Amino acid sequence: MVASPQSHLSAHHQPLPAEYQTTDKGRASAEAYYNTATPSTHNAGMAPKLSLSSTIPLPNSKYSVPRLGFGIYQSPPDVCVNSCLTALRAGYRHIDSAQFYRNESEMGEAVRQSGIPRPEVFLTTKILSAGGSPEKSYAKCLDSVKAIDPSENGYVDLFLIHSSSAGAAKRKEMWQALERLVEEKKARSIGVSNFGIGHINEMKEYAKIWPPQVNQIELHPWNQQREIVKYCRDHNIVIEAYCPLVRNKMAHEENLLAISKKHNKTTGQILIRYCLQKDWVPLPKSDTPSRIESNADLYDFELDEEDMTKLDSLDQGEKGAIVQAVRND
Repeated sequence: MVASPQSHLSAHHQPLPAEYQTTDKGRASAEAYYNTATPSTHNAGMAPKLSLSSTIPLPNSKYSVPRLGFGIYQSPPDVCVNSCLTALRAGYRHIDSAQFYRNESEMGEAVRQSGIPRPEVFLTTKILSAGGSPEKSYAKCLDSVKAIDPSENGYVDLFLIHSSSAGAAKRKEMWQALERLVEEKKARSIGVSNFGIGHINEMKEYAKIWPPQVNQIELHPWNQQREIVKYCRDHNIVIEAYCPLVRNKMAHEENLLAISKKHNKTTGQILIRYCLQKDWVPLPKSDTPSRIESNADLYDFELDEEDMTKLDSLDQGEKGAIVQAVRND
C-alpha cells in the first residue's frame, strides 16, 4: 500500500519533543512523557478521524500499513481460509501470519479467493528460527513468500523476525536474509517482533536497513511496555500490538466493563479502540465470524480522556503480560 503523507499521523506518532529524543533515559523518562501527554495523544477526536481504511506510513518507505490487522495465530488450516475471507469481507486489509503458525498458504489462498487485488491487501509473515546461514535463512523466507504469493512477482508486504530469543548471531543471520528479500523485491518492508531496546540497538552494527520498520509486541492496558514504546516512537518505528484482546482473560475486569457499558460496545471493541487511539496497530484474532466482524466495528465511537486515563491506569508492567514483555537491557 502506498503511504499517505506524514501529516496524516496522529500526534503520538509524530517525533517526540527534542528533550525526549535520547535513547538512554530509560523507563523513568518514558513514564514522565507518557503521563504528561496532552489530551490529543489520548483522544483520537483531536487527530484525523479514524476509519477502517486508515493507514500509518512505514518509515523510509513509500508503503503504509493498515492501522487494523487481523491475526491468525492458532487458526487451523481447515478454518483459516474461511476466517480470512470473513475478515476481508468485513473490510480488513491487513492479515498477520508466521512460519510458526503453519497457515501462510491459507492466508494467501484467502486473498486469491476473495477477488481483491493483491496490492490492496497487506500480508505479513515471520521467521522464528535461523536456517544456519544467511543463505539458508533466506531460502526459508523465500519458501514463505512462495507459499503466500506464488505468482511470478510474488511478495509479502512485511516480513518480521518473530523473536529475539535466538541469540545475537542468529538475529544477525535472519536480518541479513530479510534485507536480501527487500533487495530482490520479495518483501516490501521488514521488521522485528518481541525485540527490546538492546536488541534493536545491536542491529546498528550490521544492518543495511535500520531502524526496523515495525516492532510487533504484546500490548494492552495491563501490559503497556512504555519504555520500548517510547523508544520506537523516538525512532519512528511502527508499533504493532499482538494479544490486544488479552485472549479474553480480562473481559470481566470492572473498569473495562464500565467503559463497555458506557459506550454500548463489547469489551473487545473497547480494547481494540484503545490500541488505535494509542497509535498502535492492533492484531485481534478470532475464528468466530460474528466476532471477526464485531472487532472491525470500531469507528462510530471514540474513547474520551477519562476512558483512556482509566485504561492507562491498569498497567501492571511485565506482570500483566500473558505471552511476554520484551527485555530492554
